[in-house]
Amino acid sequence: MSIKDQLMADLKEAMKQKQKLEKSVITMLRAAIKQVEVDKRVELSDDEVIDIVATQVKQKRSVIDEFLKGGREDLADEARAEISVLEKYLPEQLSEDELKTLISGVISEVNATSMKDMGKVMGIVNPQVKGRADGKTVSQIVKGFLN
Repeated sequence: MSIKDQLMADLKEAMKQKQKLEKSVITMLRAAIKQVEVDKRVELSDDEVIDIVATQVKQKRSVIDEFLKGGREDLADEARAEISVLEKYLPEQLSEDELKTLISGVISEVNATSMKDMGKVMGIVNPQVKGRADGKTVSQIVKGFLN
């Protein structure tokens, strides 16, 4: 079952169960997917849908900090709940130890020794962790190894 089919099935179930949060998050996600499909005039693959889900999660994480700075804990909690719904549609996330192992292997593979080599390392690591790790976290770990 494709992710888009899964979204539709989950939307129907959320509507039957009267789960407002799940319904609104899935509807928002389906709208984002449909917008990209209309703009590009293509049918998106599961990998492309995962990119959209990851983008949505990243956006929600960034607004949490803003809500907390503004003293809106209620909106931050709502964004966290939305993230938990969105993460159901992402592949299994890599642990920090798994990331470190993968990154150290790539660093030794390309003989990276300084921050000048960060682009080379990130260019190899990013496709391998696509959708399974946050880019900011990956970047921080790479910087830690290269410094």
